[in-house]
Amino acid sequence: MLWRVRTTLPDRPGALAMLAATCGEAGVNILGLQIFPGVESVTDELVLSTPDDWTAADLADLVGRSGGLSVSAGPCTEAALTDQPTRYVQAARTILAQPASFPEVVARLFDAESDPAAGPDSSVDVMDMTVGDVQVQVRRTAPFTATEHTRGAAIADLVTDVLERTRESALAPSMGRRVGGGAAPDYVADDDSVSAMIDGQAVGLAVVRPAAEEPDVRPVTLRVDPAWQRRGIGTRLLVDAARLANSLGATEILLTARSDNQAVLPMVMAAGLRGRIRMASDTLTVRVPVRDLKPLRL
Repeated sequence: MLWRVRTTLPDRPGALAMLAATCGEAGVNILGLQIFPGVESVTDELVLSTPDDWTAADLADLVGRSGGLSVSAGPCTEAALTDQPTRYVQAARTILAQPASFPEVVARLFDAESDPAAGPDSSVDVMDMTVGDVQVQVRRTAPFTATEHTRGAAIADLVTDVLERTRESALAPSMGRRVGGGAAPDYVADDDSVSAMIDGQAVGLAVVRPAAEEPDVRPVTLRVDPAWQRRGIGTRLLVDAARLANSLGATEILLTARSDNQAVLPMVMAAGLRGRIRMASDTLTVRVPVRDLKPLRL
């Protein structure tokens, strides 16, 4: 069975050799190793092959006997053996081709995990990366190293540069150009929704839902007819929904989408909103502060 294991070892000669010797005595094979240097300690990520009946607790005990601290272990596949520089190059190529895929690609690149159950012995580390005015967060149980934070910031800067180069087209509002059969959308606000109307037909809809777990946060669902996407309609609906939520007393809005939804990042950026995008398992959530927006008049 293959496991990906992270541990912190003291930065002194022989520390890694002691861990390797302990693994060898237990019949555990080290197949891969990545080192993240620090000042007084070093974080090592290992891919280990163990007997099938081994558990994460067994590995924590094994590494602990070798002086390892902050041990985290999880099952993995042979994909974990992929050369790390190759992974980053492939990720960069994917992001350059599709900048909006950044949240999904970077979560996969850093092995971000679904939210673990909170408990006295569990914690979650968060890495923040800023793309334009949008903050992207990925979370996992294993702490992110300083090296990984530096890599994440560099990739985020790359995405910012690429998106800024295409910002003019992303910001082009539908109301500034004619679409469809020569008609520009009319945006109609109701008590809890905003509709984009073309010739009396709704081609887009944003609904501000009632607050659930957090009284000041309003979930928003947003839909644009496929035939009318990529025309700025979703961006305008998002802005109007945020303003509507403000008029209803909310301080934030919350959007939820699949992790592979590539429309979210450019839409939030084009809207000029300071959102926070978080990845968890196959779900992408976006929180946008609305307290400083001008309320929408109905």
